[in-house]
Amino acid sequence: MALAAASAQAGKPEVHLAIENNLFQPAVLEVPANTKFKLVVANRDPTPEEFESYELNREKVILGGQSAIIFLGPLAPGEYPFFGEFNPNTAQGRMIAK
Repeated sequence: MALAAASAQAGKPEVHLAIENNLFQPAVLEVPANTKFKLVVANRDPTPEEFESYELNREKVILGGQSAIIFLGPLAPGEYPFFGEFNPNTAQGRMIAK
């Protein structure tokens, strides 16, 4: 059962996001609309950050120097803002589902 779940997840499109100097890079991400996808967030800073989005209903703490995978979608076409809970003044971004 776990193998079937892992295989089903493996075929999803991947979108990559980095956290560096308390900023999301890129700050604007284009993602596929109406499709489940895998968001890979790499925290290149030495301190933890929390990826958070009220519109996406997601929050995930990512330790310094670590990566996290967040499964999202399917999203309706539109914009979905996100921010870093620990650095909300600098870590801002938005996802555009097309």
